[in-house]
Amino acid sequence: MKLHEKDRGEDKESDSVKKKLDWSCSLLVASLTGAFGSSFLYGYNLSVVNAPTPYIKAFYNESWQRRHEHPIDPDTLTLLWSVTVSIFAIGGLVGTLMVKMIGKVLGSGVEATWEGRGETQCRRLTRLGSEKGELVQVQVGRKRTLLANNGFAISAALLMACSLQAGAFEMLIVGRFIMGINGGIALSVLPMYLSEISPKQIRGSLGQVTAIFICIGVFTGQLLGLPELLGKESTWPYLFGVIVVPAVVQLLSLPFLPDSPCYLLLEKHNEARAVKAFQTFLGKADVSQEVEEVLADSRVQRNIRLVSVLELLRAPNVRWQVVTVIVTMACYQLCGLNAIWFYTNSIFGNAGIPPANIPYVTLSTGGVETLAAIFSSLVIERLGRRPLLIGGFGLMALFFGTLTITLTLQDRAHWVPYLSIVCILAIIASFCSGPGGIPFILTGEFFQQSQRPAAFIIAGTVNWLSNFAVGLLFPFIQKSLDTYCFLVFATICISGASYLYFVLPETKNRTHAEISQAFSKRNKAYPPEEKIDSAVTDDKTNGRPEQDSSTLDNYVKNRIV
Repeated sequence: MKLHEKDRGEDKESDSVKKKLDWSCSLLVASLTGAFGSSFLYGYNLSVVNAPTPYIKAFYNESWQRRHEHPIDPDTLTLLWSVTVSIFAIGGLVGTLMVKMIGKVLGSGVEATWEGRGETQCRRLTRLGSEKGELVQVQVGRKRTLLANNGFAISAALLMACSLQAGAFEMLIVGRFIMGINGGIALSVLPMYLSEISPKQIRGSLGQVTAIFICIGVFTGQLLGLPELLGKESTWPYLFGVIVVPAVVQLLSLPFLPDSPCYLLLEKHNEARAVKAFQTFLGKADVSQEVEEVLADSRVQRNIRLVSVLELLRAPNVRWQVVTVIVTMACYQLCGLNAIWFYTNSIFGNAGIPPANIPYVTLSTGGVETLAAIFSSLVIERLGRRPLLIGGFGLMALFFGTLTITLTLQDRAHWVPYLSIVCILAIIASFCSGPGGIPFILTGEFFQQSQRPAAFIIAGTVNWLSNFAVGLLFPFIQKSLDTYCFLVFATICISGASYLYFVLPETKNRTHAEISQAFSKRNKAYPPEEKIDSAVTDDKTNGRPEQDSSTLDNYVKNRIV
């Protein structure tokens, strides 16, 4: 009895030590610097335009009057301001679609370094693809793409910060568009990078770093926009100049960290560098188990080119994974959180808060966002993705319904507006505790290495199109339905939660093969790569020799992905 208790104690102790080892210093630095220069800037640019709105509109009017010698028409001013705000989403869509092109452009530089080195394994991969008549391209790593993305952030910051001095409001609009491109690339590449460098035991917690830094970015934009800081007529351009800081920090720190081990092993076929990367990120010398897990895919995917978006949409063995990503990403934007900001100031005003104090009270929304995202990262590996995602959408629907009632009855009693404030904070907390970050994690977990870039392009396209649709349609929905507009978002949240309840399997601590297996019955198509892996495993179990590399190569060459 005592012996069993001692064994259990030793197991708990070893699990605790393993968990500590998972969170190495290099892993933390990579995730923090990656998110600070990427998702932080996305969140910052969502909120930074709110505080200086009257000063920017005055700048537009002044520039127009200087050029045309008459004040700008109010409708034209509204149109220019709407373009300034919404063009960020258009840039995000363009950035998402540019990810693959950037990989090709940067990859051509990598291909040039092969000259004079003989026929490496990567060159043999290209030759094999050419023999089959396929376009096998050299792809660069996630890290290099993130580093190149800082060029967009720095150029956008300079354009927007200098627009007032140059007297050209077009510079601000173009800067917002370029900043959107930066956000589109960042939200496609960063979750991929974090998913590939993290051990599966903490993959969810590390994946939530994306959502946490989006929330911190929103809060920072609100904070710096206060009149005591940069939210003044003379200093508002500096709000956009601040964007340079995270970009420079990432440029100076990320190059010293290795690229994704999965990328190095599955796409570059460099096992030595992959082992070093695993050792750096995991903080331990023995990484044989992690390497073997990835090699199980590597043996099959070695001669397989990256899947295009169209091929991924047509692939029967990932059909429901693609549909689930589309649904979660659409609900992520259409669930109505952006609409909350429209009502925040009026609700705070009705609660009796003086207009001068409303910007300070609004900081509470950013604080709640950040705390809820941190809470989610702490519990996601215990509770799993399913409960947080379904529960988050369910609670949002509940509080949207309650908010509709309180807004309708807000003149009946003095305490009702305060209940509306509670509902707003509860909706924000419900969103950030699950739906705010998990869709990005699922996109990285559902697909194998060759499919992942195309999957993130699909997810990003749905994300930015839905973002643009909300910005375009919400004013009309609000005008026609007034406070009942939140019932539309409650319906979307209920629909999303219902779909996920019936379709989404739990992905916590599961490998890609196990997740694919969970979807296989619904897809009615068994993933082909898993058949090969299981066949190899059966050979080992039955004492038969494992197929050699050339046999596997020939098998893979003759099948269609």
